[in-house]
Amino acid sequence: MICLKRQPVKSRILRSVGYDESSKILEIEFQTGLIYEYSGVPSKVYKDLMSSDAMGKYFSEKVRNRFRTKQMIA
Repeated sequence: MICLKRQPVKSRILRSVGYDESSKILEIEFQTGLIYEYSGVPSKVYKDLMSSDAMGKYFSEKVRNRFRTKQMIA
């Protein structure tokens, strides 16, 4: 298990986001406190997510249900 350093983001849905380019793991903490790991995520998807003006919408359209997901224990 990779321990990613997440950075806080401004979003009504997402609280913090981390990414490891070598393993292509995207880790997202939601405002609910739940943390999920998404595997096989290209760096472009991460960069586009972080630069999006509507992070929650981008996440819903480009990440959710598109990559293998695992809920993490906080």
